[in-house]
Amino acid sequence: MAGPRLISIIGRKNAGKTTLTVALVAEFIRRGKRVMTVKHGHHSANLDTEGTDSWRHFHEGKAERVLLAGPDGRVLFDRVPDLYDPVALARQYFADADIVLVEGFKRAPVPKIEVWRREVSPTPVYSEASPDRDRWVALLTDDETYRASCRVIHFRDTMWLHLLATLAWDEGLEIGA
Repeated sequence: MAGPRLISIIGRKNAGKTTLTVALVAEFIRRGKRVMTVKHGHHSANLDTEGTDSWRHFHEGKAERVLLAGPDGRVLFDRVPDLYDPVALARQYFADADIVLVEGFKRAPVPKIEVWRREVSPTPVYSEASPDRDRWVALLTDDETYRASCRVIHFRDTMWLHLLATLAWDEGLEIGA
């Protein structure tokens, strides 16, 4: 059985990565797909409050994993500091997904969709000179004059979300179970 597909949504800070990721999640769910996401963080996740029982299990007791289960969902605290690879994370946690959208991990060797807004940065992350430029599935931009050897989609284009979802599905990395 094939595993989920994986694609990374990248861009500079405040370019709109989260907005695009959320829109793609909704589009894939509308298409009947099981969607899961991985968010790249530059700092340790601090979701628990010092002194709570779950915090004590993880920090004082040094449990490898703590699952905090409540009526509306679950949070897993996992002590695996060296697992910072989006493909490995998706394989470990999301083998039952149809597609995994990864926000960030711009240096990872996975297919990418970049969001680039000229007001945020004068240049995109994408570069014609980059040895991994072939990993760009598309670049979504507000710059009407920008051209590149990868697909360039403009926000003004009609159906851009539909097109990006189709490209993400067709060209996402099949990571296996």
